[in-house]
Amino acid sequence: MSANPLGNPLLTGLTEDQAAQPCTLVIFGGGGDLSRRKLLPAMYNQALDGALPANFALLGVALEEMDDDAYRAFAREGVERFSRQALDERHWQDFGRLLHYQPGSFTDPQTYARLKERLETIEPEFGIPGNRIFYLAIPPALIETCVENLNAVGLVYPVGNDGPFSRIIVEKPIGHDLASARGVNDVLGRNLDESQIYRIDHYLGKETVQNILVMRFGNSIFEPLWNAKYIDHVQITVAEEEGVGTRAGYYDHAGALRDMVQNHILQLLTLIAMEPPWAMRADIIRDHRQEVLNCLRPITPDVIDEHVVRAQYGPGFHQGADVPGYRREEGVAPDSTTETYVALKVYIDTWRWAGVPFYIRTGKRMPKRASEIAVHFKSVPPILFNANPDRQLEQNVLALSIQPNEGLSLRIATKLPGPKVKIFPVKMDFRYGSTFGDQSPEAYERLILDVMAGDATLFMRRDAVERSWVFIEDILQSWASSGTRWLPEYSAGTWGPLESDRMIEAGRHKWRLL
Repeated sequence: MSANPLGNPLLTGLTEDQAAQPCTLVIFGGGGDLSRRKLLPAMYNQALDGALPANFALLGVALEEMDDDAYRAFAREGVERFSRQALDERHWQDFGRLLHYQPGSFTDPQTYARLKERLETIEPEFGIPGNRIFYLAIPPALIETCVENLNAVGLVYPVGNDGPFSRIIVEKPIGHDLASARGVNDVLGRNLDESQIYRIDHYLGKETVQNILVMRFGNSIFEPLWNAKYIDHVQITVAEEEGVGTRAGYYDHAGALRDMVQNHILQLLTLIAMEPPWAMRADIIRDHRQEVLNCLRPITPDVIDEHVVRAQYGPGFHQGADVPGYRREEGVAPDSTTETYVALKVYIDTWRWAGVPFYIRTGKRMPKRASEIAVHFKSVPPILFNANPDRQLEQNVLALSIQPNEGLSLRIATKLPGPKVKIFPVKMDFRYGSTFGDQSPEAYERLILDVMAGDATLFMRRDAVERSWVFIEDILQSWASSGTRWLPEYSAGTWGPLESDRMIEAGRHKWRLL
């Protein structure tokens, strides 16, 4: 009986009762791009860091015809190109033998019968007690078929027994609207207990996102100010430098609101706005995040023009080269009204946040790739150093950078050296890379490790998915009934349309320069 020589649960950073448990990770879509670029490199990095459980194996399942050796070569190529840590030949030999592969169609019941037989062969060799995690890196249309076949052959264990566990990781998108999201959740709910389902959003695995709770509730200087009395407004920006690329077929039916706001950005919003949890338990933290979603003020047709802006990128420049507008991209309908940019003014109707606007924006073909949450505190009274209306002091801003350089900064006012009193804003900066040296783990590394430990804190529950869709559908339905045939455009390589600036300036605010 052999075990993973790279495993060392004491180095995971988890507490003893949360350590990653021995298991087999089965990746449906194991031969796909997500596996090559993200999942396999993530597991290799965890092996190098000694974070994988001592008894572990990985089995890829996909249509491509490969044997174990070919799959190991496929994984090696992905690690060499996309791993945050360079491939080490000695460690690769140990990691490579943990990898296995089985070809098969996801719609063929025999694939699942053969999968069960293969697992029963692999697990005794690696000392794995039957614990299994099934990662569904597959199109949403195949989720029902996959889950029901897993259940039919007995690969999904019931919850509550003292035997091995089975858990399922589901990639976004969970549906394309409320009805389809409920349909996916109904399928999952018929075959698994909610505690076995891990709906993954890689944004929640980023270091700065995880650090939001520590920043808020581990420092006495922030939480007393975290309310409408001291905070003027909050800006959340997720900017993408690239265009739609090869995703045009999907994106032209989704758009920025579905693709980014419904999942990533609303989850960031819940972490910034949630009430203090009374314990660091997954169910409690997710309850508090859900309360934020429940309190989002609906954006109804009578206010949508004041609270929402949508647009498409037009022709422009990217890295000095001409790029086409969205409707000229291959795979995009020439009369498409799909938004590549959306900005929203959102209110959370709670005592803590009454009257505080949360400005959200996301778009493609912007000047650079950047994600940030910026908390703008209220200005000091118009006396003393802020008495001159023509030279008002800049607000204090706490900015949390999520990508590409994870960290946070605080803008404060200081006096310039010299005999006269001249005020100048300076930035106090913290960056993970410069402070801790090592590159931060990728989001998938942390999130898959959490599934192995049974920690669902950073995963979306069914009620969160569906409540997010309720909020989004109000906007989608208003758009559908508007009859709009052409959207405003912004030049590729700029920060969005003029209409977005007008929306935020109506509240006497301005978008931050990133």
